[in-house]
Amino acid sequence: MQYKTINIATMLLLLFVSAIASASSRDVEDEDRMLNAKCIGCHYNVTPGIVKQHLDSPMANAHNQEDEVVCHDCHGEGHTTNTDYSKAEMPTADVCGECHKKQFKQYRSGKHNLAWMAQKTQIAWHNQPKSIVGQGYRGCSGCHKLGKKGLLGVSQGNMDAELKYDGGKEESEYRYGNAQCDACHTRHTFRKDEANDPRACSNCHMGFDHPQWEMFTSSKHGVIWGIENQGGDTDGRAPTCQTCHMVDGNHNVSTPWGFLGLRIPTKDNVLALIDVAPSLKEPLTKLAALLPTGHFDDLDDNPQWTFDRAIILQAAGILDASLQPTKRFVEIVVQGRAARGPDEFNKLRRDMKKTCNECHSNQYVNDFFKASDDTIQQADHRFAQAIQAVQGLYRDGILQKPEGWEYAPDLLQYYDAKTNIEQELYLIMLEYRQRTFQGAFHASNDYMHWYGWAPLNTAVNNILEEAGQLRAEHEAKNSH
Repeated sequence: MQYKTINIATMLLLLFVSAIASASSRDVEDEDRMLNAKCIGCHYNVTPGIVKQHLDSPMANAHNQEDEVVCHDCHGEGHTTNTDYSKAEMPTADVCGECHKKQFKQYRSGKHNLAWMAQKTQIAWHNQPKSIVGQGYRGCSGCHKLGKKGLLGVSQGNMDAELKYDGGKEESEYRYGNAQCDACHTRHTFRKDEANDPRACSNCHMGFDHPQWEMFTSSKHGVIWGIENQGGDTDGRAPTCQTCHMVDGNHNVSTPWGFLGLRIPTKDNVLALIDVAPSLKEPLTKLAALLPTGHFDDLDDNPQWTFDRAIILQAAGILDASLQPTKRFVEIVVQGRAARGPDEFNKLRRDMKKTCNECHSNQYVNDFFKASDDTIQQADHRFAQAIQAVQGLYRDGILQKPEGWEYAPDLLQYYDAKTNIEQELYLIMLEYRQRTFQGAFHASNDYMHWYGWAPLNTAVNNILEEAGQLRAEHEAKNSH
């Protein structure tokens, strides 16, 4: 076993703690140490790796004894024997927040805290086996568990309602996976320098739909970081994930464009569509009344882009056929914060630019952001073309809406889509479009083009061709 041996310093510490445990004292600190020594004495035989990690951690080696964190500070005092281990409490982020108040408050206000709720808004997640979405934490759940469980959305029409909390009911159904903070500060060392290392992010921000780790390491920033063995040094020559996304250590971790490269359209954006689509005046006016006012920095939306994004939101079931907000709009966009309004977008963008300006000129940074914005616009237009082709197939009865589906096409069904043409839509949404715009912002040119823009266009062309073939077959069949 990996931890059969123990170094001299650790052995001396164990002996020291054991000696304290054998002494009788009414002092609170001594009682804490006695209890902690009992935990260590047992767990050194059962889980020696955890013991070593804890004893080597900053929590067990605080400068002041009163700041030391012992086992029962996090796990309670209910578990005292080798048969009542189920009485050991599993900590949540609230436990960490008792000491780390500032970081806890920032985290609770950020997008990572909403990760579990965001996952549950995706229809495809509910169709997966329990072994994947349950306690096993496979697939999406393995990363999205850093979100707080028990957050509840609201019904359609209540645009201003705040998220509700079920009081711990859902958390009680999961013994493990409620700690949240340990996604970055891993057990049982919980070291800050580990969480500052980009590799701490790579476990989740990688792969099919969001390969930020691969994009970072293949960018010039990541190359410098790797060559200079910068690790978790945020003052090194290369910016890290934390440099840009956790400015000054802020645990909010939010970005202007968000995970999906979406924004909440403004009232003016939507009203401008009336001039080019007068037949939609009534639903557009109704939609505009629900939307924020303001202006997005650097982004003067033309009506075509606004229309393209409306088509994408329709295909995701976020807007209905009349362009009105659905329940998904409230839960995903407003409460799940999948998109930003002008005020939040502009503040986050200014903060991000300020970080870039530490090395790059204002003009360079502005040009870089505008080029990346335009990349999203071009990708959205091609994506909307493909969606409209599939929508037309459903509208004309060439494709039939599957039983139990509320919307068709429905991008949130993911790989459960029933036709090849819709499988292509799913790949555009979660893989190609993601890599196109994320690659642009992460300065990973090859990812942006050959893993994003190129296959996106290939998929759109395939969809348009197949839609034409399906129409021809349908017409030929009905002509007899």
